[in-house]
Amino acid sequence: MPAEPRPERLGVLGGTFDPPHLGHVAAASACLEQLGLDRVLFVVANDPWQKTPVRDVTPAADRLAMVEAAVRSIPRAEASRIELDRGGPSYTVETVEALAASARAAGRPDPEQFLIVGADVIGSLPTWHRAARLAELVTLVVVRRPGAPGPNRVPGWRLEVVAGPELDLSSSEVRELLAAGRSARALVPEAVERYIEAHNLYAVRR
Repeated sequence: MPAEPRPERLGVLGGTFDPPHLGHVAAASACLEQLGLDRVLFVVANDPWQKTPVRDVTPAADRLAMVEAAVRSIPRAEASRIELDRGGPSYTVETVEALAASARAAGRPDPEQFLIVGADVIGSLPTWHRAARLAELVTLVVVRRPGAPGPNRVPGWRLEVVAGPELDLSSSEVRELLAAGRSARALVPEAVERYIEAHNLYAVRR
């Protein structure tokens, strides 16, 4: 009998990606290499429910297009519109469940899912929708920022710590530079920069 296919080792890097920057690219590449992942999905949030009450968020179609441009430079990385197609608030636990269901429907075993986050997210994990269930379904991957120690444990979660890139960037930093009329060329992939310029994104934000 043929051997059963092994579960895919699937990285899930979710976010608003407003815009995606070189830190996202480098973090995904580090996780692919250090954890031996088969793929990393950049999952674009449809409605990042913890952010939309606080600030304006760029339309999802633009954020997806920028992510599609960004991942062209990363082997085994893909942009995912799963949360856009589902609509409504973006809950990571529902995305992880949907990815497993999709594999089963295709006759494959459930993927081994690795949820990739920055160390700054750890404190907010208890506020995530159905956090306890999410912790059962994934291995939490914390990308350690340069000069910062990684956590030894996160109670309730299986944990991997990945040495992050020598970049300490944020999307808010990129937005602020562009809103001030300055270049963010050193912070975003070239294809993302071209998209931002072509669609005049962030230019009027203050």
